[in-house]
Amino acid sequence: QVQLVESGGGLVQPGGSLRLSCVASGSIFSIYVRDWYRQAPGKQRELVAGITNGGSTNYADSVRGRFTISRDNARNTVYLQMNSLEPEDTAVYFCHAMKTGGRHFWGQGTQVTVSA
Repeated sequence: QVQLVESGGGLVQPGGSLRLSCVASGSIFSIYVRDWYRQAPGKQRELVAGITNGGSTNYADSVRGRFTISRDNARNTVYLQMNSLEPEDTAVYFCHAMKTGGRHFWGQGTQVTVSA
């Protein structure tokens, strides 16, 4: 099993920044992609950003240029730096990992609220 624990959410004003962290523990071998998803009230969960073991990244069009995903392999941690936050970014943000073979693991989520 893999445990994923997110931190760093909170309340921020429009235009502000937050950095989310996701620490992985447990049976983390063969994880090859780490992602951040988000789910706003009444909406489906959507992919925000992902990073592979090789360092390749991808972003949703709505966050490209504002958000940056990175990883610290020594700490088994993936980060999501979020800049120029907008009210539309308000959601619960979930950390996700996928192993070779297709097993998926999710964190418990962290709330991000962008409001004046």
